[in-house]
This record gives sequence, structure tokens and C-alpha cells, in this order.
Amino acid sequence: MDDERLFEGPADLHLHSTQSDGTDAPADVMRAAHRHGLRITALTDHDTAAGWAEAAEAAASLGMMFVPGMEMSARDDWRSVHLLAYLFDPDDQQLRAMTERVRTSRRERARMISDRIARDFDLEWEDILAQTSDGATVGRPHIADALVARGHVQDRGEAFRGILSPRSPYYVALFAPDPVTAVRLIVAAGGVPILAHPAGRAGPFPAPLVNRMLDAGLAGFELGHRDNTAAGIRQLEPLVAERDLIVTGSSDYHGLGKPNVPGEHTTDAAMVERILVAGHGSAPVYP
Repeated sequence: MDDERLFEGPADLHLHSTQSDGTDAPADVMRAAHRHGLRITALTDHDTAAGWAEAAEAAASLGMMFVPGMEMSARDDWRSVHLLAYLFDPDDQQLRAMTERVRTSRRERARMISDRIARDFDLEWEDILAQTSDGATVGRPHIADALVARGHVQDRGEAFRGILSPRSPYYVALFAPDPVTAVRLIVAAGGVPILAHPAGRAGPFPAPLVNRMLDAGLAGFELGHRDNTAAGIRQLEPLVAERDLIVTGSSDYHGLGKPNVPGEHTTDAAMVERILVAGHGSAPVYP
């Protein structure tokens, strides 16, 4: 593929499949992206690269460029922090060990939450497993789907606002590395770390934490995202200019799991190019 075509078309670099908490198989995620006019895509399942091969094959067959990615879990005190990691080496030992530890914690946590909920609601572990695909890590979204199937809530949103809320008596915290460690692991694996939806309703990240992440190699912010607030974006824009950071826009598509639509936010071609230049742990796949 020549350079003139390399960055053609809208880019959505944040999509999820059944390998984590999406409802579409990786190939179907790519088909949905294509139907919505996208031509550059990334699969960013939580703490796993398991869907890359299937997604890349489907994307290439549809004439789209595929960017390998992942959404890595991290935690700062009470706050959950998500890092979009692009073009890292999925076989890097340290990064892989950490993501495997997170996935193990996610499954153990899901079982503990399930057991707590079962004290008050008609819900069994088998109901939750029925909501997952082969190889996927069980998590809170699958519990939410089981609660919907049992008729306890109307949809995932109601489940997360109530039964699965961090304020709920059923809640159990997930193990995850601190954000600076997560950034360093991604960079050491040849990847490009971008802070996902950094301007949400939970309020701004502490400036000292953001600066430590930037010093560790954080490459930019996902400013185009439906969960970001206008005030939060305005607060980050001077830092983007000062540090010459990469800015992305994405849908955070989860299939039926969320109302997000592929391509509702997109990433400029120049920013896609910067990610491709910076990442060296894996390679994009072209049609």
C-alpha cells in the first residue's frame, strides 16, 4: 500500500469485542466499524490481545487498516485508570505477566461479587458464565448481562448504577497496577500509551499523577470520547499544547453493551501517523 493511501479514511482506535466486555466477536466488530464508514480501526479489549488475529484478518478483508491495541487497567487510590496501548509486543514478558495477573484478579473478583449478589438475588455463577465467550475474562459487564437476563435490571447501565456500583455492598475492588507502572510497562514493550477518556465526570486526574505518567512515557489523551466533559477537555488542552501530545478520538464501542456507535468520535490522520511512528512492538495490518 502506497503512502497516499496509508492514512485514508476515518479512524476509530477504541473498540471492544467478546474477548473482554463487548458483545460482538472480533471479526464482527470490524464489520460494524466498516458499516459505519471507518477505514482505520483498533481492537482494544481489556488487558488482552487475544482478538488481534481474528480482527486483523477481518479488517484487511474489508479494506481497512488494523492497529493492534489493548485497554490496560490501572488504579490510583480509589480511581480506576484506563490506558489505551497501541503497537506493543504482546509477548513481552513483564507486560504479559501483569495483564495475566489483572485478568486472574478480574475473574476472582467477579466470583466474589457474584456470591455476594446471590445472597439477595436469584443469580448463579453459571448464569454469568453463560454471558461470556470462550477465552474471555469474566468481569462486571458479564454479571450485568446475567442480571438483565434474570430480569433484575433493565440493562447494563441500571446494573452499574446500582447493584454493581462501587458504592454497592456487593462491590469488590479489582487489582491493577498503578498508572505510572502501567505506562512504563507499555513503553518497555514497544507500545504507545494513551490515557483513555481522561476528562470524565469523576473529575480531573491529579496534576502530579498526570505529570508522572507523562514523564514515564504517556504519549497523549483520548479527548474525543462521549464520557469526557467540555470543562475537562478545556483543562487538558494547554497541557496537550505544552507537551505536544497525541490526541485521539474514539467510540469505545461495546456492541449491545453500550449505546456507543463506531465512529462517533474519530482520530485525525496526523495523530494516527504519530502512533504508528512511535510504536514498534508490533505492526499494523494493511489490506
